[in-house]
Amino acid sequence: MSNSYAQPILRTGDLAEALRVVRQLLELADTSSVEVDLQAVARTPGELKRLAEVVPEADWWAYGSDRPGSSREGGTAADHLPVFLSDWSRPIHMAEVFLAAAGSASAMVRWDFDGWPAAPEVNLGRGGTRGAYVTLAAHAHDLYLNEPADVHTVFVHVKQVEAERAPWLAAQVGLRAIGELAMAPL
Repeated sequence: MSNSYAQPILRTGDLAEALRVVRQLLELADTSSVEVDLQAVARTPGELKRLAEVVPEADWWAYGSDRPGSSREGGTAADHLPVFLSDWSRPIHMAEVFLAAAGSASAMVRWDFDGWPAAPEVNLGRGGTRGAYVTLAAHAHDLYLNEPADVHTVFVHVKQVEAERAPWLAAQVGLRAIGELAMAPL
């Protein structure tokens, strides 16, 4: 498991605006190879049904500390609501499909690509694949979907030793860092 460091750069009630910022960041990045990781918390049968239709192979486990039940143990997710769903290494077009299915449920999409561009203003060369991510936490303040919200949060991920790249990236899309840089286990 590797870690990146994530910094929020946008909180907005407008999902379309959050996706616009994500697209701008991806235009800066080396996306020769890009995929998305998807996660959500399904609290109702309707949320679970919509999400399972678009990510039928997703792993799931009962959401909350010390609650039994997971896809590895067998059984059905509907019997263990709320559940946390996770699907990895999906094609990029799945991001918006997944967010649409999530509706008002807390959901996370992380774009994983080949690297960030050089940031000469902060003395950084091109960034490699480790630490090169953008995350959109829909209906959440945090990467782990523990803090449901009426807003969507965009995070840029960088290597810890390249922390200056995060505010530099925010500036490239007309924004600024709005929170602390924090470790983000993958």
